[in-house]
Amino acid sequence: MNRIPEPASEQFRAVSLTTPARYAEAAVLYREVFDYQDPDYALNPRLLGALTSNGGSVVGVLDEDDRLVAFAYGFCGTDRRGYYHYSQSAVVAANRQGQGLGRMLKYAQRDVALSHGMTRMRWTYDPLQTRNAHFNLDVLGARGRWYAPDMYGPGIDRVIVEWDLARAPTPRQEVAEIEVSDQIRSGFMKLLDNGLAAVSCRQLQDGTAVYYFGPVDDA
Repeated sequence: MNRIPEPASEQFRAVSLTTPARYAEAAVLYREVFDYQDPDYALNPRLLGALTSNGGSVVGVLDEDDRLVAFAYGFCGTDRRGYYHYSQSAVVAANRQGQGLGRMLKYAQRDVALSHGMTRMRWTYDPLQTRNAHFNLDVLGARGRWYAPDMYGPGIDRVIVEWDLARAPTPRQEVAEIEVSDQIRSGFMKLLDNGLAAVSCRQLQDGTAVYYFGPVDDA
C-alpha cells in the first residue's frame, strides 16, 4: 500500500480527542463556526465520546498554545462493497482558515479509518462551493460519486465524495465537463448516472469554475 505524504506544520499538530474537556471544546467550536443559535443544531459532547469508544473518529488540531482550532468527527458506514469511514463534519476556527488545517483533519481521520481496517472515506459538500470542491477533488484526490438532491431540505443539494485511502492520487482521465451554476443539479446527475465521477473542479481565467468528470475505477 502506498502511503500518501502527510501535510507538515510546525505551528499546529493533529491529535485524537479523548477527554470530556476536549469534547466540550469541540462542541463550542462547532457552534461558533456555523453560528448556530438554535439548540436543535448543537453537537452533543457525549456523542463524540461514544464515537471515540466505538470505532469512530474525533480528531482535532491544536495550536502552539494547546488550543483547539479545528476538529472533525466521523463513524463507520457500510454498503454493498463493504465498510467505509463517513466524515460527518469538519470545522476550522474563522481566524485559522486557509492555513491547511482542513487537510490536517482529513489526514488524521484517514489514519483512524486505516487503523480500523477501512480503506475508503466519504463525506459531502455543497457543489456550488468551488473552493471546497477543488480541495476535495484536486488536492485530496477524492471523487464525486453520488449527487444527493435536497439532502438537507429543499434546494440544499450535496455531492457525496469517496476517497481511496490506500493509494496516492493519480492522474485522472477527463471526458466531460460542466460549468458551475445554479442549474448544476441536472448536469451533475446525468453524468454520474452515465457511470462517470467528478474528478476535478478548477477556476478559469474568466472567473467561471468548471467540473471535470472521468470514468469510475472501483478496483
